[in-house]
Amino acid sequence: MTNSLLAPSTLPFDLPDYAHLTDADYREAIEQGMAEHLAELAAIASDDSPATVATVLEAWERSGALLTRAMNAFWVAKSADTNDERDAIEEEMSPRLAQHSDAILMDARLYGRLTALAARRDAGEVALDEQEEHLLSERLKDFERGGIALPEEQQARLRELNTELATLSTRFDQMLVAGRNAAAVHVTDEAELDGLDDGQRAAAHEAAQAAGRDGWLLTITNTTGQPVLGSLTHRPTRERVFRASAQRGLVSADGADAETDTREVLLTMARLRHERALLLGYPHHAAYAAEVGCAGSTEAVNEILGRLGPAAYGLVRARGEQLQAHLEQTEPGATLEPWDWAYVDGRLRREEAALDPGALRPYLEFDRVLTEGVFAAATALYGITFHPREDLVGYTDVARVHEVREEDGSHLGVVVIDPYTRPTKQGGAWMTSIVDQSHLLDDRPVVTNTCNFPPPAPGAPSLLSWDNVITLFHEFGHDLHGLLSDVRFPSRSGTSVPRDFVEFPSQVNEIWAYEPTLLARYAVHHETGEPMPAAWVEQLLGTSGKETYRYAELLAAMLLDQAWHQTPAAELPIDPADVEAFELAALERAGVRYAPVPPRYRSAYFHHIFGGGYSAAYYSYLWSEIMDADTVAWFGEQGGMNRQSGEHFRRTLLGPGGSVDAMESYRRFRGGDPDLAHLLRRIGAE
Repeated sequence: MTNSLLAPSTLPFDLPDYAHLTDADYREAIEQGMAEHLAELAAIASDDSPATVATVLEAWERSGALLTRAMNAFWVAKSADTNDERDAIEEEMSPRLAQHSDAILMDARLYGRLTALAARRDAGEVALDEQEEHLLSERLKDFERGGIALPEEQQARLRELNTELATLSTRFDQMLVAGRNAAAVHVTDEAELDGLDDGQRAAAHEAAQAAGRDGWLLTITNTTGQPVLGSLTHRPTRERVFRASAQRGLVSADGADAETDTREVLLTMARLRHERALLLGYPHHAAYAAEVGCAGSTEAVNEILGRLGPAAYGLVRARGEQLQAHLEQTEPGATLEPWDWAYVDGRLRREEAALDPGALRPYLEFDRVLTEGVFAAATALYGITFHPREDLVGYTDVARVHEVREEDGSHLGVVVIDPYTRPTKQGGAWMTSIVDQSHLLDDRPVVTNTCNFPPPAPGAPSLLSWDNVITLFHEFGHDLHGLLSDVRFPSRSGTSVPRDFVEFPSQVNEIWAYEPTLLARYAVHHETGEPMPAAWVEQLLGTSGKETYRYAELLAAMLLDQAWHQTPAAELPIDPADVEAFELAALERAGVRYAPVPPRYRSAYFHHIFGGGYSAAYYSYLWSEIMDADTVAWFGEQGGMNRQSGEHFRRTLLGPGGSVDAMESYRRFRGGDPDLAHLLRRIGAE
């Protein structure tokens, strides 16, 4: 059959024809796309006419259409439903794509066209509007950070570094998926599952059957802590689950899991990133990363982490003392361990008349949370509506396609929902773009929402934890950033903003999970139809700030990220066996080493910084939350969830995407810079 990726899609909304795409089609389209892209850019570079917006910026934005179409389609399918061939394509193409990027960013002719346009602007020969000015500035910055000013010999070394880092990142992620699947805990005695509800047991049984095993299989999620730890009453099982999670990426004494030991890979990446930073004139990789963020410098990052990290751990240690005392009532002589925290904390909360997380699950059925919660909030704020399109096929049989329409019924975009975990899916939750919104190309957005919720057993509903609910609202905040984009250039669309700004709209969207009018609609018992008890709702509304535990584990991971990327290469471990000692020493120096509350991610399975795009930038979740807390305060001042407030947020902040300076967008929305006091109050550190 003809490779449908080689031409613009003929399907509605430019959806890729996933039903007929083969893995060979992805490979062919990516290879041909790279060649076409370089040819198109070569035409721009060799143009000797006076540089204009049309001949430089617009021509550049129109280039690479095939490569963009192929890569967007491939990455969505690869991350959510991989196989051996897709892994092989990624392994082959990652270094080639790095080389492709280097070929562009080290092309002096292309850089010359940009500088020629800037010179004509400075001479008053060409007038640029705000979006054009910002795009030109960002393009020039890309070249400067990409080594355009380096001598040829150093450019050659930079190319080698970028190629090797791309290869290692791919290898790390592939080992991570394999390690996560291998870490699943096999249980043959049902008594060891005491505390899990029928749905959780059924899902574990299904997982075991899918793996060709008897009994039950407790699968491992991306983070250090695991959802089942809050429910399991059998302490040895809790310990097994925690250790299986926390020891991913490490090699056991018998060497049986050497193929998933990521430590040598991450050490090599840390050293190579440091070398690259020095080559480009930065003291370390963290400085290189911070330069293009809203924080602006590692000094600013260190200041906020140094202020909040110890404060959060002071609060969590105080809670730990309470949990230790409570644990000793039922386990005399026991020491509070990481596998105890969620369970003992939940038990103590029940005694304190606080919320029992497990009791919420029957009231949080996935489809109802999605339609009556997540979608309903977007309608109330932005007037947009969601319409299932069962005639359209997503990248898996489970993925659901929804058309999104404006308040007047006109087409806005498409969102593809893929909620459930599977062995072929990368861990965590994320949003991606299949089609970026652009007025220049007249493209409407197509975005995805991919999570790893426990799949329902046959004939049973999918019941969520409260954390799952927040994750769904969070990722949909990213979707809204893409769907409501209103920009001219595709490269500036939606979430194409600084790394420490991209999480801001998604964190803001979490607050609507606590909106009383929405809770009344989506928090309904899946069997009886009864609303969640009023007392529970009242308590839930009183806990809308994130838990101290969550802040502590996040801050520890952020500090760990900075330690890897601010430490000189000569001071990094050489022996992979020393990775754990490096971690512990870094946490100790930062004042956040506390055994019962480990980092949200340990180095050996820290996808964000060694496999994803958050190296030296995991702090961005906190930086974004400073703006989030300030924005939540603003919505409160405006009367909460209403169309007028939503429209202002949409037009001033979501719509501009990356077409203008991110902080300038924030100031236009808020009328000034964010106030840190709102975040300090939220976490109880003020």
